[in-house]
Amino acid sequence: MDVTTGAGDLLQLLRDGRPRTRSDLVKETGLARTSVVNRLGALTSAGLVAHAGTTQTSGGRPAGRFIFEQTSRVTIGVDLGATHGSVGVLDLSGRILRQEDRRLSIAEGPEATLRWVNDTAVRLLAQTGYDQSRLLGIGVGVPGPVEHATGRPIRPPIMPGWDGFDIPNFIRSELDTPVFVDNDVNLLALGEHASQWPDTDDLLFIKVSTGIGAGIIAGGVLQRGSRGSAGDLGHVQVPGASADGPDLEATASIPAIAAELSSGERLLEPDHVVDLIRTGDPDAIEAARNAGRAIGEVTAMCVSLLNPSVVVVGGQLGANVQEIIAGIREIVYRRSIPLATQHLNIVPARGGTGAGIRGAGLMVLNERLSPDAVDKLVAGSTESS
Repeated sequence: MDVTTGAGDLLQLLRDGRPRTRSDLVKETGLARTSVVNRLGALTSAGLVAHAGTTQTSGGRPAGRFIFEQTSRVTIGVDLGATHGSVGVLDLSGRILRQEDRRLSIAEGPEATLRWVNDTAVRLLAQTGYDQSRLLGIGVGVPGPVEHATGRPIRPPIMPGWDGFDIPNFIRSELDTPVFVDNDVNLLALGEHASQWPDTDDLLFIKVSTGIGAGIIAGGVLQRGSRGSAGDLGHVQVPGASADGPDLEATASIPAIAAELSSGERLLEPDHVVDLIRTGDPDAIEAARNAGRAIGEVTAMCVSLLNPSVVVVGGQLGANVQEIIAGIREIVYRRSIPLATQHLNIVPARGGTGAGIRGAGLMVLNERLSPDAVDKLVAGSTESS
């Protein structure tokens, strides 16, 4: 049997960052010592495992220890929103080594946006000192529905010109590496979960910004649904609205609040909504509280259905406007059953500007460091050595 088979399973143990000896791994896996030695050798040759000194023993030779090599390769995470873009280089622990942010309009279309992504990724990669041969993959988050298997957006409402566009192929024209694409809210959920709530198995992340969407983590695993559209809260009708009434996005997003606060010659730009609320404008505060209540109506249904232990609210409105959180809490605790809310935390996002990038990098790690993927990676390294 190929000695690299099963190396991926062994790596999953070591990814927690704790050094182990060969004997430790024999005890934890139940494998024969020869199998552990062969698989460690293959992982070491591939640069995924490194020696970590020795451990003290009561007699005889000190036992060598092995650890997951978090700096041997890197990933690139890309977070694209309606009005911003961020690109970062991360090591295999998910730590951001370099990051660049800029304001942009996703409505400029895919080619202009992704040319900036490619140029920035190449530049940041060079600044970290890694060449493209050490790039494990690229993760991209976009603000619209994505068919995860192909990486193509499917009729994204705020991304004109992006429908069906082959994002992975465009990026690979400059960076020859696997490319994975997902909805930006899913990646924010991954990033927030890993950095702020690593011990929480059931988490709902709600982004309230130009659009409204949710990322669902259940049983510790991101749930995309059968085609990748799970969590599309923005197109859910708010309970109590008329049959042909607006959906949640048309009721409680930043553009919706801007439209509500505009009257006569006073035309409020969406970019100014958060500032107006935070400066204490009474009409803006009331609009924000009502938006929070509308989001709370839909969130209450999600809490009853999914029973998360944490609801994280992010995005420009969710993370920065306390009235949004207050409105959500008011409705959820009133509508949901006590068993679902007894230990429920509803909190603002704390992952900062790097959460989407970290989530994109984690998506790459989940894909490229799965047991089967590691077996293939290690086999390729063994053949080329």
